[in-house]
Amino acid sequence: MKKILFLFLSFSFLWSTAQEKEQSKKGSYIQLENFYGNILKHQPNVAPLILGHPSGFILSWNQRNYGNQAWEHRYNYPDFGVSFSYQDYKNKILGSLYAIYGHYNFYLFNRHAKNKLIFRAGIGLAYNTHPYDKVNNNKNVAFGTRLNSSTYFKLYYQREHLFDKLGLQAGFTFIHASNSSIKAPNTGINTWGVTAGINYDLEDKPQEFHLNSETKKFKEKIRFNAVFRTGVNESDYIGTGTKPFFTLSGYADKRLNIKSSIQLGTDVFLTYFLKEHIKLQRIIDGEDLTQKAPDWKRVGVFVGHELFINKISIVAQLGYYVYSPYFYESNVYERLGIKRYFNNNLFAMVSLKAHAANAENVAFAVGYRFN
Repeated sequence: MKKILFLFLSFSFLWSTAQEKEQSKKGSYIQLENFYGNILKHQPNVAPLILGHPSGFILSWNQRNYGNQAWEHRYNYPDFGVSFSYQDYKNKILGSLYAIYGHYNFYLFNRHAKNKLIFRAGIGLAYNTHPYDKVNNNKNVAFGTRLNSSTYFKLYYQREHLFDKLGLQAGFTFIHASNSSIKAPNTGINTWGVTAGINYDLEDKPQEFHLNSETKKFKEKIRFNAVFRTGVNESDYIGTGTKPFFTLSGYADKRLNIKSSIQLGTDVFLTYFLKEHIKLQRIIDGEDLTQKAPDWKRVGVFVGHELFINKISIVAQLGYYVYSPYFYESNVYERLGIKRYFNNNLFAMVSLKAHAANAENVAFAVGYRFN
């Protein structure tokens, strides 16, 4: 439990330090809402775990941006904040989920309107109360560990100051939680639901939004990047143990504008769990182990897009294995990650690699963008 608390606190610290230093005092508000929904059957073995409608609550603290920096105006003055959620899966096998997130609120239309439509994206850590145990809870194929990664999205309507500082909001949410194949089993759980709740303004007096848009057209030449990724994961066979993996990536990027760039590159995957997986699968299939095994190393090429917010950016990549002698799940892979720039060249990144709905790993990376 102490390790979990340490990770929660570390995440919160990293999120807060990732924000820009503020030039003036900002206002904030809190939200409390209930949700009620359904578990999505994204894999066949999840179906037996769906016994009821999950419910819970989300408590959020949000800090407003008023345009002190150019990126705030560029994205219609988004909020950032921290949220805590509780989810009861209505199933003793799955138990409950407690999660803490860092999030952004993006306003989709007129920022000055009384009635607001908002999209929220959050990422964080989650704690499951009843993970898999081969003796006491061997039917929980969703969570192989107590500590998991989690993401959630919300699309909701919000009205503030209906009664003095008190307002209302309602909408839809999607919550995903899994350990990203750090340990088997790991199908994860996806929940969608409807939400409704209240908001309370902690700001004494509303501030004015500042216009701080760029006047010059943004141009940049093609840049080359080198990235080293690592982490641990486990085969789908329970009990085979976690193994390290290493990924070496090189790609070129071209900025299209101040907000986005496109990427083209290659990955070299050294995934040691796959080496063990191949060996075990050959034994199960009754193959002659004196014959040479298929190579466990893989090489892929990918295209990608990067969305720049401030010093944080969101990366989405789609890849294809051009060298993969052993077929594992799919020849197509996806990667979604959050990147933090420390200067114009050095960056760190956390990313999820998956084959469709099946996560393969969460990777921690460092990279360099050459001038």
